Amino acid sequence: MELLDNPIQNYAWGSHTVLAGFLGRPSPTERPEAELWIGAHPAAPSRLRSGQALGDLIAADPEAALGSASVSAFGPRLPFLLKVLAVAEPLSLQVHPDREQAERGFAAERAPAGDPARNYKDSWPKPEILCALSDFHALCGLRDPRESAELLGRVPALGPVAALLEAGDVKAAVEALLTWPSPKDVVTEARAVAPEPYASLAARDPGDMGVIVAMLLNEVRLVPGQALYVPPRRPHAYLSGTGVELMAGSDNVLRAGLTPKHVDVPELLSVASFEPSPPGVVEPERHSGEDVYVTPAPEFRLSRLDAGQRPVLPAAGPQLLLCADGDVRLRRDGRETELSRGEAVFAGHRGGPIELSGSGTVFRASLPGQVRD
Repeated sequence: MELLDNPIQNYAWGSHTVLAGFLGRPSPTERPEAELWIGAHPAAPSRLRSGQALGDLIAADPEAALGSASVSAFGPRLPFLLKVLAVAEPLSLQVHPDREQAERGFAAERAPAGDPARNYKDSWPKPEILCALSDFHALCGLRDPRESAELLGRVPALGPVAALLEAGDVKAAVEALLTWPSPKDVVTEARAVAPEPYASLAARDPGDMGVIVAMLLNEVRLVPGQALYVPPRRPHAYLSGTGVELMAGSDNVLRAGLTPKHVDVPELLSVASFEPSPPGVVEPERHSGEDVYVTPAPEFRLSRLDAGQRPVLPAAGPQLLLCADGDVRLRRDGRETELSRGEAVFAGHRGGPIELSGSGTVFRASLPGQVRD
């Protein structure tokens, strides 16, 4: 097991207090802190206490770190990325590609690395699941277009878009909204008649047609312990709250609005799914004392453990273990590691079972099929 130092991403929508408190540092911070990354993504890798990047450790002996099954399925890289999100302001309305789309888009990408107009940073899909640590507010999945038509029909200028929704042509409706010639006027009109949270989004982004597109999505409110699964291609936006997020090891994002960042409308329309869908709330399932958030994603499995129950984890494939509260002891092959809130370890494939004890909650990132003994 390797104790990790994990980087923080200072995005504008982050909090000045939440991650600092989670990590036991003074607050408020000078810059907003949005995401704590735990993993081996090359954009911001975790590092061992020696300073070595986790990805370099894995690359030195992939089968020891990941196991042959993981290497065969995903190559010699960690297939998932664990995060803690502190959402103080709404994130962009966005979708992520599936595997085929990501591979095709990355191969065709012509914008240089670091270019804000670049859509594909890697060739991986990005399904994700977020487990709420606090009350969490989000938008996720398209609702029944007839409901959306009723809402948009309250704005006279949007009558043609409401008609497209009534006819079930959601893609054409979204394209019409994202190519609207005078966004500020119609967003101002919508603000006067839209319910929350859309009225607040309109006040925050008065010239952004992503506000109107957001009105087509399901509103979701999670309580601590509930999770939201977002498969590839599903439109979504996180609005507020703190959560543990696990995803395939990708940083591919296609934005539809609620942001000053690049929006590529044709590519977004080619990637997003326009089928109505439920929001994807996931309740944990109890499996041998482990609370498992079951999803169809092959790249990851998120679970939650009570260290006080003294669970024993199998030695199979790569694992990331994050202490979310309390103090936890991990023991493997005669070596003991102590974790406090905000600390995490990487446990490679090669080694014995991992014994947990103490008093605290641990989130476990692993591969599907890695169950407790």
